[in-house]
Formats: sequence, structure tokens, C-alpha cells
Amino acid sequence: MRTKFVIFFAALFLVAACETVPEETASTAGAGAAAETTTSAGVSGEAVSTEPSSTEVSTAMPAGPTPGTQEDLVVNVGDRIFFDFDKAVIMAAAEKTLKRQAAWLKQYGGVTVTVEGHCDERGTREYNLALGERRANAVKNYLVALGVDAGRIATISYGKERPEALGHNEAAWSQNRRGVTAVN
Repeated sequence: MRTKFVIFFAALFLVAACETVPEETASTAGAGAAAETTTSAGVSGEAVSTEPSSTEVSTAMPAGPTPGTQEDLVVNVGDRIFFDFDKAVIMAAAEKTLKRQAAWLKQYGGVTVTVEGHCDERGTREYNLALGERRANAVKNYLVALGVDAGRIATISYGKERPEALGHNEAAWSQNRRGVTAVN
């Protein structure tokens, strides 16, 4: 029994002795730490801060999403509108979002989009595909009426195949009856 303890402690000592401690460098020292620099002549220089200057921060980390991208559309404009049950009519609440989308599309003239038509789970697959198509076309026609070139807007219907919210109640169904504008 005593031999087992001696062997165990000897093995533990050997493993502990083999451990190497990493050298702390400027990149692992943490934010605000100073690192010693070496000049080209090999002479040690003054400590230099590793924090980027305020101008480097502003150019390295953009304040928001890249302009003209899907993320920009979602964050700054809104990418979806909602429909009433069994309807493909643009509601008053959706007009505001579509007007912002049209202005955004005019601002980024090279961007093309696809308008997706979605439905809730009620109804047959075929019926919901047709309803989703009518919804996508209603969004497209509204954007075209606001001055967006029709050639920049494609449509697709997903019917009830891609629900946003899962559930068998009005709260889920209302989230699934939608038109979504997606940047290509």
C-alpha cells in the first residue's frame, strides 16, 4: 500500500515538473496592458500601449450593419409585414414599413430582393401556396407603385412550409401570415 502512494506522488511530481508556463505577451496581457518593444537594433524600448487609438476603434468596429445588406434592412427598415387571416391585402400598419423599404431600395439601387409569401398552418398545402403567392405579389406591387423597379423584385411562396412561430393558436398563426423581403 505504501508503495502505491510513493508511486502516485512520484508520478504527480513528474507531471507537475513537465508543465510549462506560457510567456505573457501583449496579446495575452489583456486590454490596457503595456508591452516592452524592441527596436530594429535589438535595444529594448519604452513601453507601448496595446490599446487601439480612438480613430482605430471607429474604423475597425463599424457602428452598425453594413449598408445595403439584409441586416441593414432588418435593423433600420424592417423586413416583414403581416396579413389578416385568408387575406392578401396590405393593411394600414404595413404601409409604413413598405414605404421605408421602398426608400431603402431606392437608396441602394444595385440591391435586388425576393419577397417571400408565408401562411399559417390552416388550409391545404396547395391553397396556402397560392395564398402565399398572392401575398408576395401584393408586397411587390405595392413597392413597384412606390417607384421601385419591378425587375429588382422577385417573389416566391412558401405557403405554410416555413413557419416563423410554432403553435396551434392565433398568436402563432398571426406571426406566420407574413410577407418577408430578403436581400439577394
